Amino acid sequence: MLKTLLTLIATLLLATTTAFAAVDVNTATEAELDGIKGIGPGLSGRILEERKSAPFKDWADFIGRVGGVGNKSAVNFSKEGLTVNGKKYSAAAAAKAEAKSKQKEKDKSASTTAADRKTRGSADKSAATQPAAPTATPAAAPAPAASASKN
Repeated sequence: MLKTLLTLIATLLLATTTAFAAVDVNTATEAELDGIKGIGPGLSGRILEERKSAPFKDWADFIGRVGGVGNKSAVNFSKEGLTVNGKKYSAAAAAKAEAKSKQKEKDKSASTTAADRKTRGSADKSAATQPAAPTATPAAAPAPAASASKN
């Protein structure tokens, strides 16, 4: 009886370990990515496309480059066994991803502002070089005709 119970426990532990085997985002196939709860064909396709340009350095890089993946989904993927370079998602990765996201927004805002200034500057410059439109002056009202009648 004890031997059967130990065999059953060992089998369950082995099955659990196999089911939660780590899947590294840099080496996983599309089928392995699809096996992670929350990753479907669309997301796995985006992951594979981004991975073609360069392997993911860390979780922050993964979150920043793959659209549709944020801190919350990264936590869930990590719980399901997804790793980046063998590392699970951590609070440090979340902070780094957040900082990277804020910097990206700041850079985007700064470039938009600079482009606006440039556009406004050229509009001001072109307005300054254009000849001024003549200002219409009201026409003088005709003087009333003097009556020349002699009574």
